[in-house]
Amino acid sequence: MLKLSDLSFIDKKENILLLGPPGVGKIHLAIALGIKACMARYRVLFQSADDVVGYLYASLVDSTTGKKLDALSRLHLLIIDELEYLPMDPKKANLFFQLISKRYETGSIILTSNRAFDEWGNIFGDEVIAAAIIDRLVHHSHIFNINGKSYRIKDKLESNHDKNSS
Repeated sequence: MLKLSDLSFIDKKENILLLGPPGVGKIHLAIALGIKACMARYRVLFQSADDVVGYLYASLVDSTTGKKLDALSRLHLLIIDELEYLPMDPKKANLFFQLISKRYETGSIILTSNRAFDEWGNIFGDEVIAAAIIDRLVHHSHIFNINGKSYRIKDKLESNHDKNSS
């Protein structure tokens, strides 16, 4: 991970996939790389998966999907957080696929998820679209499976232990 802090992955248009349970620091790592990229004057956007899909879904109303996909493809780095919680309906899954396809080999993505790849069919409601998304994301990527206990729970347990020890 330290090697990625030189940001060469952005120039190479590589992706970073941070996978693991809640509370292990995936978002912190993504934000740190995003801040470093901003400081190096790269164009960066941080959005939750739900927000970026909602942004694209709203564009269906005024037929601006192409323009919004173009704008998102001009970013050097798109950080997509929390690809995991709610299953997407077919239209939203298709929009997410379009986004990943549009950025494929043209810009970097950092994506965080609590779900393993074999569970992505449940997120997108379709094994085929999930496989196509994974295929494009993984092709030029650095994949980190981060394991461990949630720092939130660990801190709470330690806090309670300290109180009980007193």
